[in-house]
Amino acid sequence: MENNIYQENITTEEIAERELSWFKGEIILVDNLITFYKVFPRLLGSNILGFDTETKPTFRKGKKYSVSLIQLSSGDLACLFRINKIGLPDELIDLLADPSVVKVGVAVHDDIKFLKSVRKFTPGGFIDLQVMVKDFGIQSSGLKKLAAIILGFRISKRQQVTDWEAEQLSEAQEIYAATDAWVCQQIYEKLTNVNEA
Repeated sequence: MENNIYQENITTEEIAERELSWFKGEIILVDNLITFYKVFPRLLGSNILGFDTETKPTFRKGKKYSVSLIQLSSGDLACLFRINKIGLPDELIDLLADPSVVKVGVAVHDDIKFLKSVRKFTPGGFIDLQVMVKDFGIQSSGLKKLAAIILGFRISKRQQVTDWEAEQLSEAQEIYAATDAWVCQQIYEKLTNVNEA
């Protein structure tokens, strides 16, 4: 299905002209199991979740950190699960394996591979926007470009290489992490016209 209502690509200059936007809903940082069990059920009513992960950047060749954070976002709620503090609880694994809940991200194959190194599971229901957008004639693949092409706004990637294992995450980190997951969900809804059905 070829549907060319979107630009194939976008330049850095064109992105810079777009208005900056970010997630403005409720952000919940989940860094202990008490919070996890209180908050997690709120995600279960959603059939479509934006998905992303963050890992502490490494500046040494050959050094790799484990996943620090999993972000899952419905339209108005973003949960930031600090995996470095709570691990991967069974309920979260069950959600990541559930084929009936769509989890939308960018380059999800890499995210899943890193998560499987924390705890083995069989992923289900994942959709990679980098693959999906090709059906719409879009050649760009990074989230920043996709947000500009499909949603018409610019997102900041300034917090990308910050310390995701810091004792306290900054407000800027939380907004960045929530935005990345939320934007994936928004792009998917726009491309599938879910919210116009």
